[in-house]
Amino acid sequence: MNGNANDIARIAAALERLSPPPPESADPATHPAYVWRGGVLAAARAFEPLPFDILSGIDAQKAAVIQNGRRLAAGHSAHDVLLWGARGMGKSALVKSMVGALHAEHADIALVEIPGDALAELPALFAQIAAAQRAFVLFIDDLGFDDNGGEARTLRSLLEGGAEARPANARLHVTSNRRHIVPRAMEEQQSAINPRDVVDDRMALSDRFGLSLGFHNCDQDTYLGIVETYARLNGFAFDPADALLWATTRGSRSGRVAWHYAVELAGRAGKHI
Repeated sequence: MNGNANDIARIAAALERLSPPPPESADPATHPAYVWRGGVLAAARAFEPLPFDILSGIDAQKAAVIQNGRRLAAGHSAHDVLLWGARGMGKSALVKSMVGALHAEHADIALVEIPGDALAELPALFAQIAAAQRAFVLFIDDLGFDDNGGEARTLRSLLEGGAEARPANARLHVTSNRRHIVPRAMEEQQSAINPRDVVDDRMALSDRFGLSLGFHNCDQDTYLGIVETYARLNGFAFDPADALLWATTRGSRSGRVAWHYAVELAGRAGKHI
């Protein structure tokens, strides 16, 4: 009898090693930032967003996002936010910096970064954070869909009108290179029974965001202004002609290119930023 019990115990232990229990979620009331991973909240190892003031060339977008974030943190009505447009112009950095700025104002708000392929898991996330006495910025970066619209309709339902809509203490902040998130492929429109229905279905998702902010490629003066801000705040000089050459070799002028140039300048000067 004891032998059978020991065998069962060994088998159970072996099965547990092969399929360990899922990790427990981190306390949603404790950490400044989380990553939604494998159906659980994991505390972000390091949350060090760029200082809000260092972001330049996007003043109107900054003002709108921080005002909306303050409302959310205060428990007032706030919008879900879509940040769309040119690559490298600070969409993702702005969301994270906004949360960092609100922390500096002693607001009880947390960032939750969500993979774009985890939309079906959002109701489980909502259930974990709904009762927490703090606000949450649910961040989905670089979202796009390549399917026939099923995932887009799932997100649309979660944003508004569905039985499992996001809780009052959380708002989605989504970045996309496209204003309507989903590309309107010509072949899809041509094969549809009613092409206009396809267009309306796609646009209905972006319409669910109360705040939609466009980010556009910057001109030369704006680019140099961003470089100048980084240089001034970090205590080094720069040559505008060299900054423009750096942008030319990379094929674009953007906030990201300006930051990379600032990192290059810091490295040349033996500094770290």
